[in-house]
Amino acid sequence: MEKIGLIAGGGRLPVIFAREARKRGAYIIGFAIKEVASQDLDTACDKVHWLNTGQIKKFLFLLMVERIKRIVMLGKVDKSIVYGSVEEGQDYLNLLKNARDKSDYTILDRITSELGKRGVEVKSGMEYLSDLLLPKGVLTKRHPSQEETEDISFGFSVAKELARLDIGQTIVVKDKAVVSVEAMEGTNRTIERAAELCAGGFVVIKVSRPHQDMRWDVPVVGPETIKVIAENKGKVLAIEEKRMFLVEKETCVSLADSNDISIVVG
Repeated sequence: MEKIGLIAGGGRLPVIFAREARKRGAYIIGFAIKEVASQDLDTACDKVHWLNTGQIKKFLFLLMVERIKRIVMLGKVDKSIVYGSVEEGQDYLNLLKNARDKSDYTILDRITSELGKRGVEVKSGMEYLSDLLLPKGVLTKRHPSQEETEDISFGFSVAKELARLDIGQTIVVKDKAVVSVEAMEGTNRTIERAAELCAGGFVVIKVSRPHQDMRWDVPVVGPETIKVIAENKGKVLAIEEKRMFLVEKETCVSLADSNDISIVVG
């Protein structure tokens, strides 16, 4: 039986991964981040260690105790959680000392390097999650209007540049103008900020990085994103084909259909 460690951040993706991997015979040991991870991990994994965000030394010790040689990193961890508690985040800050910057990719690269020094290989969860990657098409009853289609085309190129710079992966567009841009606050807050600046009817575009390492931080969209778009009167969610995960697809489509929202994979 293959033993796989799972660093679990927020959202449903770590839970979905753990359940699917166990179905296929893997033994999953979770390292769940208390501030954000789902309690469902207790039943989804074979065993779970709950850790605060900054407890890196304890995490490395547990890796050794559990004899983990392969690990997967899934789920969102907002940097604001770490920066909000200097005491809990000190190990994290020490890890990044002398790093060229504190962008997501730099952080993940440093973590991967530290794990590699200890004989732990960071692997992609794609083997167990490929069904969540979608081909090109419109998933909903509602198709985007001509104006919205033009906003999608305009916005994709802007969003890819934003992602290339490792600033964020989501933008909101209306009438070929960028309304809001994601940074540290995350996708949902970016959408909410757009609603403060324009009266709905906008397009939300979420992309992967141009050279996305599929071991790390693969973009995810789920029902919560659709709810936020609906609450703020958005009309379209556009995501990249085969480059990001859509979790709970049926729920997402049902929510979108009931709120007259288009989901476009392009």
